[in-house]
Amino acid sequence: MTPYVAEFIGTALLVLFGNGVVANVVLAKTKGNNAGWIVITAGWGLAVFIGAFCSAPYSGAHLNPAVTVAMAMAGKLEPAKVAGYLAAQMLGAIVGATFVFFHYHAHLRVTEDKDAKLACFCTAPNIRSISQSFFCEVVGTFCLILPIFLMTDVKFQVPIGAEPKDIVVGLGSLGLVPVAMLVFAIGLSLGGTTGYAINPARDLGPRIAHALLPVPGKRDSDWGYAWVPVVGPLLGAVLAAAVHTMLIR
Repeated sequence: MTPYVAEFIGTALLVLFGNGVVANVVLAKTKGNNAGWIVITAGWGLAVFIGAFCSAPYSGAHLNPAVTVAMAMAGKLEPAKVAGYLAAQMLGAIVGATFVFFHYHAHLRVTEDKDAKLACFCTAPNIRSISQSFFCEVVGTFCLILPIFLMTDVKFQVPIGAEPKDIVVGLGSLGLVPVAMLVFAIGLSLGGTTGYAINPARDLGPRIAHALLPVPGKRDSDWGYAWVPVVGPLLGAVLAAAVHTMLIR
């Protein structure tokens, strides 16, 4: 499997399970209706684990343009691969959102709340403040990217007196568990303001799907806000990569 196919499949699974749990909670007459924020954040944490578990051996499981940009800045990804990664992530996010649409179509049809229908695809702030939302997306993504670097940087993982091989050997896929827990923690602690996109593809791809698909009784796709969960996470990623570079010098 090529890295680009892996990123496509991993991101599609990420969005299918992530937006799927949102749909299960917010749409009418589902088994999980009104299950609450903890269910959504737990579902997103597991969605990250599933998508990353499937793609990690082939692409490194970025599944997020912010991660890809940060990895390229840190010299952990060849610059020539960045465009392919981003394209695969965007296409995967659109496909994942499309599967959510078909899976929950009957519930989209009986749900009257147009904002709830949009939430099954993309994020929106609970208090409409562009500057505040932008800040929250920057901080949330910074708190995603920097810990990812620290978790995977052997210099920070090796205890005093231990050999690097003692840490590296056996990490394998178990290294994905901390990342899934990190996303869960970000959702619980920092996600209540904007819905914590922290991933441009996860937000923009499904937003495009919402605009193109015949969602019953849908509202507009809120394009006036759409740049915030794209630019904010990218800036957060750049800042995290810069801080990481300073720490390892």
